[in-house]
Order: sequence, then structure tokens, then C-alpha cells
Amino acid sequence: MPSSVPTFEELIASCTSSAVHLEMRDSYAVDYEDGPFAAWKNGFRYDPNDRDSWWRPWLDLITDTVSRGVVVRRARIISEPASEYTRFLYDGTFTNVAAGEQVRWLPRRQASDIPLPGNDFWLFDERWVHWNHFAGDGSWTGEEITDDPAAAKLCTNAFETVWARATPHDHYKIR
Repeated sequence: MPSSVPTFEELIASCTSSAVHLEMRDSYAVDYEDGPFAAWKNGFRYDPNDRDSWWRPWLDLITDTVSRGVVVRRARIISEPASEYTRFLYDGTFTNVAAGEQVRWLPRRQASDIPLPGNDFWLFDERWVHWNHFAGDGSWTGEEITDDPAAAKLCTNAFETVWARATPHDHYKIR
């Protein structure tokens, strides 16, 4: 029997107006020996003039989604001073913006009075919530997808409040 719950890929492919993402952790699965974070620690930085070297296929997906008229926004609630991983994210965020994503940053101390869900999420067309679950070390442990109206309302309200307080990437200075 086929599932009536769409996958993340189906949700982003079928959304028609908005895809928003709220990130609330100071680090995600970090490989200190290999991979993008390790390369960044060793001095690698994306070249703004070499789009072909950027994070594929993710940025292609965002470009395609935005070209369909979907507004894609990402808000990050972060601790200050920022963790080393957050600095890594910050340095590469210009690629997200170039792909068409709008990105804002909110210092955690400015989010204390915002009712927030317990997990990072994507919200598609203010209807479908895609929860991401992480272990204490930042490793991804799974996902949940729901169209529960109460969950969608919580995420919509939380995201819009964070977005209104947050600073656009091009104006935010990491501390």
C-alpha cells in the first residue's frame, strides 16, 4: 500500500508558494577529519566566481524551486559568539543566496520569548511540516513529515516571528 505522506523530495517539487527552513542548532554532523567542514578549517573557501564548484545538487534544486515562483527562506537561530561550525555555515551562505534562497540570522538571545518547536523543520506552503531529528552530537537521526494543522500553525508562527526579528545575511556580521 503506498504511503499518503509525501517525501521531502516530493514536497519541495510540488510546493507552489513557499518553502521555509528553521535551523536552531549550533552544529550539525561534523566530520573533523574529512569533508567540507574539515576543508574549511584548513582554509578552503568557495570561490564566488566558480559556481560549478559549489554544493551540488542542493543549490540546483533551490534554483529550480525558486524559478517556479516558490519563495525559499531559511532562518538560523544561533548562539553568539558563534560556534566554529556556524562560522563555516556563514562563510558558505552566499552560495544559498546566489541560488535564490533568502537567509536571515537571529542571535539566540533575541529568540527567548518566541514559542519554538523542539526540532528544526522545513514547512511547505504553510501545510506540510518536515521535522529533522538530530542526536546530541549533531548527527541526523531521522525525519517526520506531517500535515497536522496544529504543527503547521506552530511552525508558521515560529518561523514568521523569527524572520521578522532576524537580520538578512548580507547585513549580518558574525560574532
